[in-house]
Amino acid sequence: MTTETIRITNIPVPVSRVGLGTWAIGGWMWGGTDDEASVATIRGAIEQGINLIDTAPVYGFGHSEEVIGRALEGMRDKAVIATKVALEWNDGRVRRNATPERIRQEIEDSLRRLRTDRIDLYQVHWPDTLVPFEETAAELLKLQQEGKILAIGVSNYMPAQMDAFASVAPLATVQPPYNLFERAIEADVLPYARDKGMIVLAYGALCRGLLSGRMRADTTFDGDDLRKSDPKFKQPRFAQYLSAVDALEKFARERHGKSVLALAIRWVLDQGPTIALWGARRPDQLNGIADVFGWKLSAQDLADIDALLAEHVTDPVGPEFMAPPLRKKVA
Repeated sequence: MTTETIRITNIPVPVSRVGLGTWAIGGWMWGGTDDEASVATIRGAIEQGINLIDTAPVYGFGHSEEVIGRALEGMRDKAVIATKVALEWNDGRVRRNATPERIRQEIEDSLRRLRTDRIDLYQVHWPDTLVPFEETAAELLKLQQEGKILAIGVSNYMPAQMDAFASVAPLATVQPPYNLFERAIEADVLPYARDKGMIVLAYGALCRGLLSGRMRADTTFDGDDLRKSDPKFKQPRFAQYLSAVDALEKFARERHGKSVLALAIRWVLDQGPTIALWGARRPDQLNGIADVFGWKLSAQDLADIDALLAEHVTDPVGPEFMAPPLRKKVA
């Protein structure tokens, strides 16, 4: 398989344009996980040329990072590790904290869990408006100068917030939610990234599995699965989105001989300087990655896809439900 790659500033090796997203590998909010299967999934991704592994401390409260560290034992240099910083948790409750003290604690914890001496891409997970963005940026710049991180990124930031951050430290990437169904960044973050030469890591590229083509009207979600609180998976919206997926599946087969899953990822890659994050926790969930590469969507394809979406999804909703709360100011 020939994997498409892209260059990220300060990362010395080409980075695969599909990255492995490991939120589900942490288990939390995805109904549990199987560590042996997760290790096999990470190694399987590397074998297929997918070298970007994206994680975060909050994914399973450290568990995702620990599993990645174990999986990459003896093959660390084959991977580009992207993790995050500036969320803290207590009794399963998550909140934002981008203070220098929190960052210093987290970098050491992440390095230990990942069994590595460097983080290739270190991203601020959510903007913390109680800490000046310049102050957070200054601490990450120090980590970069110390060699503990190579490239700096942010996640879920808006352009004005990135401007403030970038006045102190160079930003290589931004990671927003982006997929066929969730496209708010086209109004601001995506053109900003293009203009600034930043790479966009699109998370939720398959929209929590909606665009996998595997979901049906009777699909249910158990335990702490976040899709239980996602308005897309509640009726009547769920039926609208499934109808759109069926139409997209037919379009992909007839026009390109591809699956809807391959179409969804290809669409993200064709939008600009993008990397699509592909969430998986079992090796079989990597099936179909090869179908993403080696072709492109035409302008007519893109217009026809937009028309299909407008026809089937009459009550669209974004990913806002996923945002963790801001901290409260202390009097």
